[in-house]
Amino acid sequence: MKYVINEQVVLSHAPEGPFAQYLESFADSLAAQGYARYSIYRQVLLAACFSRWLKHQGIGARVMRADHQIRFLRYRARRVRVRPGEAQGLEHFAEHLRCSGVICAAKIAALRLSSAERCVHAYEQYLVEVRALARLTIINYLPFIRCFLDERFGERQARLNELSAGDVIKFVQRQAPRLHLKRAKLMTTALRSFLRYARYRGEVTLDLAAAVPIVANWSMTSIPRAICADSVRQLLASIDRRTALGRRDYAVLLLLARLGLRSSEVVLIELDDIDWMTGRLWVQGKGARRLELPLPVEVGEAIVAYLRDGRPPCASRRLFLRAKAPIRGFQGPCAVGSIVRHALERADIDAPSCGTHQFRHGLATDMLRRGASLAEIGELLGHRHVQTTKIYTKVDLEALRRLALPWPGASR
Repeated sequence: MKYVINEQVVLSHAPEGPFAQYLESFADSLAAQGYARYSIYRQVLLAACFSRWLKHQGIGARVMRADHQIRFLRYRARRVRVRPGEAQGLEHFAEHLRCSGVICAAKIAALRLSSAERCVHAYEQYLVEVRALARLTIINYLPFIRCFLDERFGERQARLNELSAGDVIKFVQRQAPRLHLKRAKLMTTALRSFLRYARYRGEVTLDLAAAVPIVANWSMTSIPRAICADSVRQLLASIDRRTALGRRDYAVLLLLARLGLRSSEVVLIELDDIDWMTGRLWVQGKGARRLELPLPVEVGEAIVAYLRDGRPPCASRRLFLRAKAPIRGFQGPCAVGSIVRHALERADIDAPSCGTHQFRHGLATDMLRRGASLAEIGELLGHRHVQTTKIYTKVDLEALRRLALPWPGASR
């Protein structure tokens, strides 16, 4: 006897096992995320097979663990041809069960972690709960701290009160020559943050953060790699705005080119951040600052076109969504970078780079050449200090040529 779930998934027999009753809500969840009908069928069928296997193994919902998923997939691989994506599909089902409160999220087994790793985990919680740092910042900090503690303590108990200024200096001296300048500076910043945390905890009495060596950083050593205005026009003209994907990408590229937004700022824009009555846009800049920017008509029209005929139905309040299931907001700046990279490749444009910052540099350069002041450029780009904006004075080569004195030997 066939069993139908939500009029879209047909099973050969009624589902069994501890999670049989959650298959319908799982199917609804997949449909809400934009999965195609066949993909929903494959994932629900897999979940039904998993639930039946758990029943035969005598495993209930309360004792189900993550390793049971691995065991089931191994069992399945011995009997049928495993299709690509089944592990991911099973994880989707497990995540649905966790969100529904059916099973508990896997907890970190503290006893299995090394002493250094427990210290890193506690530091991570501090950055989240006390400092409220951005997730990307935390992700960048932790590998350096993990490396520092591993080098200092190895397998021994990580006792922070044993740290000395010499330990800090030796670590930086060993690591800095292996890293790019920006990574080396990030390492020292992370180290200072961790040592302040150790002092905050009372495990370190000295100000070891002051002992972290300063990595040399000559300001304004390079010219910003800016995309030229002609290339921007060519790129925008190459986007096929007859498709939903094209309308989304066109709006994203306009935000980069006309407002000079960072990729992270584009990702975090929500529907409520646009004031259509006054033509203003709010973006979340660096340091969780909220910046108010004018919304050019061209950009506003592109966003409206995407909202009316391009943005998939979704409960997310993020402005820009993935085009493929699961339908949700972009997970990070890499999504915007991917849009730029593929657009440049399709248009066959020889740009200075394949990144998003070239649009920001291009906008600033163009504004400078049109007579805008550094203060005006800095205000649009969200710079806190005018020193940050001064680097763009290096790219106005025509103005520099007019100011240049003739070479003394040229008359000979």
